[in-house]
Amino acid sequence: MAQFDRLLAAMVSNKADSLVLEDGELVKVEVSGQLRSLTKTPVSGAQILALLKEVATGDAQKNLDANKPATLAYVTSDGAFVIRAMLNGAKWHVVAKIDDKAEFKRLTGQFKVSDLPPETPAHGFEAQKAAPAAPAPTPAPAAGLKRPSLAVPLSAAPPLPSSGGSHKSELDLVLPFEGSEQAKAFLDSLLRLMVEKGASDLHLRVTEPPILRHHGEMARQEGAAITDEQLFSMMRSIMPERNRREFAELNDTDYAYELPGVARFRANAARDRNGPVAVFRQIPATVVTVEQMKVSEEVQRLCFLTKGLVLVTGPTGSGKSTTLCALIDLVNRARSDHVITIEDPIEFVHKNKSCIITQRQVHVHTKSFKSALRAALREDPDIVLVGEMRDLETVSIAIETAETGHLVFGTLHTTTASGTVDRIIDQFPADRQEQIRVMLAESLKGVISQTLCKKIGGGRVAAREILLSIPAVTNLIREAKTFQIPSVMQTSRRLGMVTLNDALIAFVDSGEVEPKEAYMKAVEKPGFVAMLKARNLDVSFAESDQAKPSDAPAAGGPPTAAKPGAAKPFAAAKR
Repeated sequence: MAQFDRLLAAMVSNKADSLVLEDGELVKVEVSGQLRSLTKTPVSGAQILALLKEVATGDAQKNLDANKPATLAYVTSDGAFVIRAMLNGAKWHVVAKIDDKAEFKRLTGQFKVSDLPPETPAHGFEAQKAAPAAPAPTPAPAAGLKRPSLAVPLSAAPPLPSSGGSHKSELDLVLPFEGSEQAKAFLDSLLRLMVEKGASDLHLRVTEPPILRHHGEMARQEGAAITDEQLFSMMRSIMPERNRREFAELNDTDYAYELPGVARFRANAARDRNGPVAVFRQIPATVVTVEQMKVSEEVQRLCFLTKGLVLVTGPTGSGKSTTLCALIDLVNRARSDHVITIEDPIEFVHKNKSCIITQRQVHVHTKSFKSALRAALREDPDIVLVGEMRDLETVSIAIETAETGHLVFGTLHTTTASGTVDRIIDQFPADRQEQIRVMLAESLKGVISQTLCKKIGGGRVAAREILLSIPAVTNLIREAKTFQIPSVMQTSRRLGMVTLNDALIAFVDSGEVEPKEAYMKAVEKPGFVAMLKARNLDVSFAESDQAKPSDAPAAGGPPTAAKPGAAKPFAAAKR
């Protein structure tokens, strides 16, 4: 990997018109006619000449060896460039610009693969056309990640001056692979390994080997720790240009990546105190169905409504996207309508069946959730899916859309059905809450709050709390008595409503989930402990949650010493 590539990458990421190197000056880029510095230390003529010789071929290489001006064409993973090296007296002045096709066509006639030494990588447009494509590296076996070192020694060219610790220009990021294809091939092999092992997430971070999340547990893989340079190379190899700019500016970005025939992945790139970090969430290549997800008939009926708001909620990683995918797939099979999904990024890809599916990605096909939701009303939709109801305006538009004769699916990060109603109303200013409460009471048709539990013997299962709209629930929302909703749910089981405790105890009764695991996922823990005791199950793991008067310290007094052999406050610490 030529070090000049880093300068060109910085030029592209800054949306610059040209890159300028001048003997004794700072490295600069030209943006809209203005020069901006990329480094804090001047670059010398010797450094400039060394950088040019590393990428030059043919006549351009001969001219530089003779200390004469040269013009060359050069291709990197960031694009095609024309580089002009001129002499102002004894000082070098270099300008690099993105591909001018007429000039590039003239220049590339000078390039021949035979002009290159055998050990030198083929640079330039003609070389890349003539050279046969190298076969993709064979992925390592699924058992571990024992691979040779990824680091490739850098060339002997003088080092570039540092950019002072700022990652925005990315000048201090030396890519350790021979090219972005090698970095991409290695990342692809890790993603394939993740799919083969049935893991949900792949974590990549500096000083650690690749880490897989398997059935909720982190598992470090065999192999050497990843370096800063290696991780930046892998991230950059698949990151769209828009996300490169966002990452340079904000230090984090979200995007999607697909391995054809393997799976799609939701990716997040960020920085922490050690350097770059990346997380990839596996999205199955095939759309899951409500039958596979064991979604109840009462929830399936929500897909046949003509208008209203249906929310799927739960903590991060609880499977909300998968449940929504199954519901949209049911709509796609059973109805003949227009479905618009607004996501960031697009996860499951739905093919048109009986419905027409329009999938839009925030920041790619639309500016924001709220702008896409406003535009959706003019796009003849029957059903709208909002990937995340992030802000007040998005929530407000979603409720209005549900009121105007559309079925709206959305997600929130809440843990209970009644808590979802409170969260929505509390987002609004006090003077609007009464109005929103009335609108929500009429438009809300169902809330599915779910959490994932570890199954006995491996795997995970979703415990779902289900709230359906009936006159009693509508009245409680309108009258601001949401604290009474759990009681209504308990007395309306025959209608398909399920509390989280009921869902959890059903898995315990069927032998799928350990009582302790179910207890840890319960929100209303005292009630769940009572359920376990009624079944004569061991609840010793929950004893520390039951505060005893003899153990409680007096007001203002010192804490009472624990009795010998008393249970440790395990459950209390987890609450």
